[in-house]
Amino acid sequence: MDYHTPAIIKKGLIVVFVSLGCTASAIGKNTTPFLPAVAVVPLKPTETQQAAGKYVTQYLLKNHYRKVPVNDSLSQQIFGRYLEHLDGSKSYFLAGEVSALKKFYGNRIDDEFLQGKTTSGFAVYNQFLRRAKEKMRFMKATADTVRFNFSRQESLDLDRKNDPWPADRKELQALWKKELKYQWLNMKYSEGNDKSIRTELSKTFANRLKLLNQQKPDDALQAYMYAVTTSFDPHTGYFSPDEFENFQIDLSRSLEGIGARLQMESEYTVVNEVIPGGPAFRSNLLKKSDKIIGVGQGAGGEIIDVRGWRINDVVKLIRGKKGTSVRLKIYPASQGGRGPAKIVRLLRDKVDLQEQAARKSIIERERHKIGVITIPSFYLDFEGQKLNVNNYNSTTRDVSRILGELGNAGVDAVIVDLRDNGGGSLEEAVNVTGLFIPTGPVVQISNSSGGKMVLRDEDRRVLYNGPIAVLVNRYSASASEIFAAAIQDYGRGVIIGERTFGKGTVQSLVKLNRPFSFLSKQTELGQLKLTVAKFYRISGGSTQHKGVSPDISIPSLIDTAAIGEDTYTSSLPWSTISKTFYRPVSAISQNEIGRLRQSYQTGIIKDRTSREYVRDLGILNRIRKRKTVSLSEAAFKAENEELKRIEKRWMNEDDSLKEKSYYDFMLNRSADIMNDLIGIKKSGQAGSPARRMLSLN
Repeated sequence: MDYHTPAIIKKGLIVVFVSLGCTASAIGKNTTPFLPAVAVVPLKPTETQQAAGKYVTQYLLKNHYRKVPVNDSLSQQIFGRYLEHLDGSKSYFLAGEVSALKKFYGNRIDDEFLQGKTTSGFAVYNQFLRRAKEKMRFMKATADTVRFNFSRQESLDLDRKNDPWPADRKELQALWKKELKYQWLNMKYSEGNDKSIRTELSKTFANRLKLLNQQKPDDALQAYMYAVTTSFDPHTGYFSPDEFENFQIDLSRSLEGIGARLQMESEYTVVNEVIPGGPAFRSNLLKKSDKIIGVGQGAGGEIIDVRGWRINDVVKLIRGKKGTSVRLKIYPASQGGRGPAKIVRLLRDKVDLQEQAARKSIIERERHKIGVITIPSFYLDFEGQKLNVNNYNSTTRDVSRILGELGNAGVDAVIVDLRDNGGGSLEEAVNVTGLFIPTGPVVQISNSSGGKMVLRDEDRRVLYNGPIAVLVNRYSASASEIFAAAIQDYGRGVIIGERTFGKGTVQSLVKLNRPFSFLSKQTELGQLKLTVAKFYRISGGSTQHKGVSPDISIPSLIDTAAIGEDTYTSSLPWSTISKTFYRPVSAISQNEIGRLRQSYQTGIIKDRTSREYVRDLGILNRIRKRKTVSLSEAAFKAENEELKRIEKRWMNEDDSLKEKSYYDFMLNRSADIMNDLIGIKKSGQAGSPARRMLSLN
């Protein structure tokens, strides 16, 4: 993936059950008493890590797009973000302890930041490690002996972001017991569970306690650096030398595995990107934002619980030889992370560049043929292009060929499907846009000093000038948003689907190296992914934060409340710059879009399948919006069965194009809309601009 237009970038690389390092006496004497102390050898930053901290500070202050004043406000932001990731469930610290930590460290961080120090970060991290160990001991002991009453009417708050920390030990332990009960129910109704729940839970907590005892300074540094860098924006991040090695392997896409990029969010390993052309992509079994909670080898190997594991260790467990299989136990993102868990089996393989290529299909409506061009990513073989290799991989080349084939097939309209397309090559996004417009600007880029660059389509040829639609969803990001925005601004086609992700920023990788010294053998300090610029539409508005809004809204089953740039608390704001000169082609008018929208809404009411889709989506959203989950077995079972029913009905896992055109609600309705548009165009006068737009060059 091109680093100037990455896809949806990770929220963090944190192992939740990690550590923090100061003694209780350093906090203050008049605070709520801490829970019984657990012996912890405080983690301390190494000399290399201290040097890395100084370089990170320098680059953030000098080169980041956002110029953040270093004061107590920034200090409190970093502290708050740090606690949120260490204890987002508010199930480790007591309220008095948090108050004391904030009072002691909350306003020190900015001063330490200017000096490149991580003292407060390691101190808080070590203190958290004490609490995490205590919780795991409690959970294991309780799992070994507890007898739950599953008919009791009680619930667990799954979203404790706005809840207070427990006031005392009694309240804290009551919360822990509810968490354990929830995990018990989830295991009971999860796929692949044929073992004793008590035994498995006890083993899980014992393993997590073991992981806590093996924490290293790098774990503390990564957790703290995440809080620091994401206080500037969510896509800026620090990679230690070891982490960056894994990151490079992901980028090269050469190592045999499942073809997915992972990240850590709280205690979970989360799918950040399903790489087009990889095994996960081809299987259609793994989706963005799925939470991986277990990994098993082969068809019958034990599934190891990986909650709380380091990201590098999870990656090593998932990778393996080509042709071997791995089983992942996941919480599907489609279910709002509520469970039940399911098992997916993937065959390890290399990423096949041919599999990520744009592909075509044809949907027939009445007497009309509608071509569909699915673009999983905006790909480009930079090396092949540089060496002028024949037939190097290029989105523009493939789409050009497909448009010719669709023209020969006599299609009446084209849908460009950019759903789940997280971006890629900026150059390709511009060039593909050029296939549909005569010539002109496509995107503007603004740097931190106010400088502006306009990227243009310089080719006056239009390969296809018939009716087009661009189909997008919440996962359409970066380069996809640039293409959709340009088509919309030129009035070239209709945008269908839901509001896109809203990633309108540009990142650059900076290698942190210090001068060679005989006193220090290690010169490599890691890498910093730094936000350095922002994308703007040719009409002047940013694609950042707000994304691209569709002309006709068709909601997907994605949990849009949890996905998107606007869900990050530190995302850069939407803004505007002066628009650049361009000539709209006005191939579709607002009046025509209004007629299409009205026809679509009428069709939803009349069509049985559409009514069922809207009904089930409403049920799914109501379940997602609930902050609590019932711990009564009857209610828990009923909700899980409803989730499974909806998934089976609308999330068919057969990804063949023929089948997809049958069950894919968004694509089917888009085809209906384009069928209506063809009718509108044909009803115009012969020889009018609208009529001529039906031709293929």
